[in-house]
Amino acid sequence: MPRSLPFLRQDLAASLVVFLVALPLCIGVAVASGVPAELGLITGIVGGLVTGLMRGSSLQVSGPAAGLTVLVLEAVRSFGLAALGVIVLAAGLLQIAMGLLRWGRWFRAISLSVVEGMLAGIGLVIIAGQLYSAAGVPAPDSGVDKLTGLPGALVEALGSRTALLSLAVGTGTVLVILGWRRMPSRARAVPGALVAVLLASLATAVFGLPVETVRVSGVLEAVHLPGPEALSSLADPALLGTVLAFALIASAESLFSAAAVDRLHSGPRTQYDRELVAQGAGNTLCGLLGALPLTAVIVRSSANVEAGARTKASRVLHGAWLLLFVALLPAVLAYVPLAALAGILVHAGWKLIPFKGVLTLWRRHRGEALVLVATAASIVAVGMFEGVLIGLVLSVGKAAWESSQLRIDHTDDGRDTVRVRLQGTVTFLRLPQILDSLEALPSDRRVTLDLSGVHHLDHACRAALETWAERHTGADAEAVRAATAPPLREDATAASATRSS
Repeated sequence: MPRSLPFLRQDLAASLVVFLVALPLCIGVAVASGVPAELGLITGIVGGLVTGLMRGSSLQVSGPAAGLTVLVLEAVRSFGLAALGVIVLAAGLLQIAMGLLRWGRWFRAISLSVVEGMLAGIGLVIIAGQLYSAAGVPAPDSGVDKLTGLPGALVEALGSRTALLSLAVGTGTVLVILGWRRMPSRARAVPGALVAVLLASLATAVFGLPVETVRVSGVLEAVHLPGPEALSSLADPALLGTVLAFALIASAESLFSAAAVDRLHSGPRTQYDRELVAQGAGNTLCGLLGALPLTAVIVRSSANVEAGARTKASRVLHGAWLLLFVALLPAVLAYVPLAALAGILVHAGWKLIPFKGVLTLWRRHRGEALVLVATAASIVAVGMFEGVLIGLVLSVGKAAWESSQLRIDHTDDGRDTVRVRLQGTVTFLRLPQILDSLEALPSDRRVTLDLSGVHHLDHACRAALETWAERHTGADAEAVRAATAPPLREDATAASATRSS
């Protein structure tokens, strides 16, 4: 008997919950990304029926993610909607290659501060951009302009009845989502985001509110298979950089989500390389269909676990429900106000910002907190890809700085010997400090150099200490060489030298 059959009842119920969570998010992410709403639904279907069937993680759910909206919007603006499919297709193939090369596990080596900073920066840009959408006014292109232009946009909205009504719909959506958490547990079985969208759509239809709604053109009409002209754009270095950004960021978000979901259940653990191949296969198909990129999404995945899912059948069935909705009820989308979708994404963007995490890091690891904030600020200021690169460089620089920390202690017996003890990691970055300390010692005293507390000694420092010993001792130079040679595992390693002018 297949493993999924004994748990079919739990998985069926969980799949309906995930479908209800995914439906408004698929539409909202597509609209926020500047593409037809149908493309978000196509990506959700592929995430369920294709990625959901593959091996890797058993319970996490894939689909269009708010974390990639900024990158998709920038790509569509720079290269056009026709090139989006090619970018996603190439990114998917790159993910498959990385999975086959067993690179999936290495994504766990990315600094958590960089990942959280990336999500925080994305959240800020999403919130700023969707506040304009909620007010029904056009948003500036850059993240900085979005933030600085908010006061002016608010003043403009206050002078327009249509903008005020649209802003009221968006604000009401957020309030319903927040208030739904206080409802009885049975009522909370229906996701708050779906309830908010239904209420907003009902209010718009009943009262005839003059707010903009989702434009529907049909799913088949929204599909754009990459043509020869679009494929030839892969020769553009700028487009290849975007492909790399899509692949790396989508992979990191998916695998970090997998680690988080594994902590929520006691079932089989994620196989990271296989999960990367599964994500790549999904993105390859999404690219062929001209749809949005997909990643594993923690909101849908946690809903899947909390609803009692036991096997991958729940996520596959959620894709089937999305497919049935697209086939039977696509016209319903035309009643959904864009302001309501903006409200959903403002709430989603807010949840991406780790306010408590920043405070905790600041108390315990201020360097990590600074990396997080700098990554988020860079994404807002210069863009997603550049911001993540800046965060990675800062993280590596911080690690290099901390690994090169060195303590130099001097002990004077008051007679004829000075003991110099080095503790920590001795690299070329600390060489000037070491030599200055040695040269400052009295010239008529015997010096004992103790390296027992050294964890690592690079070639430059070893050579410098040997040179210092040869200049000032001659006879004890071999002792210094022995003391400075790896692996430095002795309990007490020392070299003595008598300095002479």
